[in-house]
Amino acid sequence: MNSDNVERNVNEYVTAMVGGQLFGLPIRRVQDVFIPERLTRVPLAPPEIAGVLNLRGRIVTLIDLGFRLGLVREDNGGPAMAIGVEMNGESYGLLIDSVDEVLKLDGAALERNPINLDPRLASVSTGIFRLDGQLLMVIDVDRILDISIHAAAA
Repeated sequence: MNSDNVERNVNEYVTAMVGGQLFGLPIRRVQDVFIPERLTRVPLAPPEIAGVLNLRGRIVTLIDLGFRLGLVREDNGGPAMAIGVEMNGESYGLLIDSVDEVLKLDGAALERNPINLDPRLASVSTGIFRLDGQLLMVIDVDRILDISIHAAAA
């Protein structure tokens, strides 16, 4: 087998924990990882919008990923973390419990979502990877942000 073909089918994911579930975000969509500070609440915003903050001169809308997905975020004793992403020129932060490592995974190992997956999770997941003792759910960043934008407009 040609090693170039193997390399082309490898995808990198930034992994994060939310409510005890491991998620992966395609690394090409991740701008940064940060600790959200000086968060300003937005009056009348949907509950998944945790607020806005200024991050190095950019206004970032912080989305509580746990609330968005119906998961209870865990207090791990450390500061909250966020993964910075962008869509249509707007900056967003996805509030998570903790950030883990960057994993290189073979695209051929990506499986379809299980039939019994909660509809909230299934609507934003492009599939799963079976890792040692746990599932890595791959998040479609556009779907996460699109749903939040629609909720904000409602």
